[in-house]
Amino acid sequence: MNDLEKYINKDWALILKEEFKKKYFIKLKNTLANENTKFSIYPKKENIFHAFNLCPFKKCKVIILGQDPYHNKDQANGLCFSVNKGTPIPKSLKNIFKEISEDLKIITPKHGDLSNWATQGVLLINSFLTVRKKLPKSHQKIGWETFIDNIIKIISTKKKNMIFILWGNYAQNKIKLIDSDKHFVLKAKHPSPLSAHRGFFGCKHFSMTNSLLKKVKKQPIVWRL
Repeated sequence: MNDLEKYINKDWALILKEEFKKKYFIKLKNTLANENTKFSIYPKKENIFHAFNLCPFKKCKVIILGQDPYHNKDQANGLCFSVNKGTPIPKSLKNIFKEISEDLKIITPKHGDLSNWATQGVLLINSFLTVRKKLPKSHQKIGWETFIDNIIKIISTKKKNMIFILWGNYAQNKIKLIDSDKHFVLKAKHPSPLSAHRGFFGCKHFSMTNSLLKKVKKQPIVWRL
């Protein structure tokens, strides 16, 4: 894991050049290298920056912020909420698809691979980019939060008219990092089965996102998979 930054594309590597030199990130890499000798870590090393590689900085126009990667085998693929084709769709993602279907009147997808959203400019990132097998939040305190917080600040500073989609209290705590005078922020409850019925269903964030993109003369997202 000591060569972690080589797995991110040149576009983001240039933006994050100074970030990769910081002490916390060097410590993060060392921690991951040590963890990798003792535990199964998800996602695979080459997929840790998958969200960034599919959504270059220049193309990024929407951010959906999750929390933890999936911690079961063959689930985490480097995109928040996403799983590879052939993998059973997790409950939170089923609720996301249900909301999309109601909001946009489109057919519910039969797979959970969100790569197509990413390639259209949706940055699908978790607040922690790795996790131990079967141990949620196990990498919460190793440096990823600092990394993602700094990325949010960089995006907020360097870009304009971004749409930040924040589901649940954890994601909404990041509002303080976002210049709301320059960007749009959409908030709702988390799509998990525990909270989706208390303020996620009916949020219409997908149609709202496309309306805002049109408003600033950007191409809407095709949410159909």
